[in-house]
Amino acid sequence: MPKIITATPNDIPIIRKIAQSAFPETYAEILTPQQSDYMMEMMYSRDSLLQQMQGNHTFYIIYAEDNKTPCGYVSVEKESDDVFHLQKIYLLKEFRGKGFGKILFDTAVEHVRRVHPSPCKMLLNVNRSNKSAQNFYKKRGMYKYSEGDFDIGNGFFMNDYIFALDLK
Repeated sequence: MPKIITATPNDIPIIRKIAQSAFPETYAEILTPQQSDYMMEMMYSRDSLLQQMQGNHTFYIIYAEDNKTPCGYVSVEKESDDVFHLQKIYLLKEFRGKGFGKILFDTAVEHVRRVHPSPCKMLLNVNRSNKSAQNFYKKRGMYKYSEGDFDIGNGFFMNDYIFALDLK
């Protein structure tokens, strides 16, 4: 059975190591190498991850069945009173398609329900070109809520659908 831990600042090197592999692989056919590099620095530098953890983000790391091999992570951010945002969910390539993504998604949902037991919404940005991710989230009950082109600086944009899950 995979193990899930709540990440602390001591786990930042683990998250960074997974991200350095999983993020560029996920977006290899979608983003230019320059945008991928920019986003990696923006979202996964040690300082950025520390700031996220000290803010409203909660990170969870999933370990493979051996309980020693970190293979993915998820991050949930409290955005406002009744809105949470699933910010990050990534797995190493060799662990995709084995149920780990579903476990991470369920962990995010459980986190939101635990900290906010009344009805609320969990949102997620998903790249409009990432059809496999869109299908994954639709299978989990999420629906297309809106879309946008978000300026992330340096001349780069995230061209996303915003998916939502209504939690009761």
